[in-house]
Amino acid sequence: MQRQERSRKAPNDRVLRTRLSTLKTALLSDALGKTGGLDHDMKCFSAKCQMAGPAATLRVHPADILMIGRAISECPKGSVLVIDGQGELNTALWGIVTTVVARLKKLEGVVIDGAIRDIEGIRRERFPVFARAIVPNAGGAEYLGESGIPIQCGGVVVNPGDWVVGDEDGVVVIPLARLLAVIKMAEHLRALETRIEREIRRGKDLVSLLRYDELLEQKANQVFLPQLRFKGDKSDLRTLKAKALCIGRSNLD
Repeated sequence: MQRQERSRKAPNDRVLRTRLSTLKTALLSDALGKTGGLDHDMKCFSAKCQMAGPAATLRVHPADILMIGRAISECPKGSVLVIDGQGELNTALWGIVTTVVARLKKLEGVVIDGAIRDIEGIRRERFPVFARAIVPNAGGAEYLGESGIPIQCGGVVVNPGDWVVGDEDGVVVIPLARLLAVIKMAEHLRALETRIEREIRRGKDLVSLLRYDELLEQKANQVFLPQLRFKGDKSDLRTLKAKALCIGRSNLD
């Protein structure tokens, strides 16, 4: 009975995927505290960029493709294969054949911290392929890699099961433990953005709408000295602020 109740409360992957598909990666990054986005040069090279799914992780030896095919075969349907190629840009770890195989396997997409090739064919494919670079050189097949472990991809730590979302802006990784909270926050931010855009189209000024004048005035009156952040007596804090203001005035004089 308890198991049934938990299953009713926890959204399944289809529901999560549907909700995430309506959210931009920019909103998801905002909901994560302006974090979670992979490096700026992790770009989508295929005809379709939108994807969302739990991460299946793989770390390979630089310039080696031995584990790639096996990872695709073992990757669960609906997953995003995330490959830590250790940033090697002069050897391709992925091409058109692996793209087609991954699409037929019904993966959601692939993210590669490395390079790809066969770009003419990949650009026509609707299977999302994100990578750092394009290069014709193929990788070797000599070394074992590691799958199903925490990896680094595009400057972000990715754990198996974390959710990976991609679109034209790039890729965001959402830790599994924070997934529902991040989705709710992103949906809230989307509603706020919609309201703001509506008001702007009605002629409202952005500065007054977002109360920037108040913020600028507040910032102008603040004293930017890191040592003022210590937890001390309020009277001590007032004294330090007064001294800082005097120092500022004397410097101006």
